Amino acid sequence: MVLFLLLILVALVLGIIGFAAHGLFYLLVIGAVVLLIDLVYAAMRFRRGGRKHRIGR
Repeated sequence: MVLFLLLILVALVLGIIGFAAHGLFYLLVIGAVVLLIDLVYAAMRFRRGGRKHRIGR
């Protein structure tokens, strides 16, 4: 969960810098790519997370 939030924060910062600074459009693109990778990672993790083993009593 920490990795997910950290990557969201990095993507947001890169996007803001890339949008605000002239000539640094590539940072906006990198931020968008990081955001997409992070969302795919979260989807894979949440899909796999539902298969926890139950302890029988």
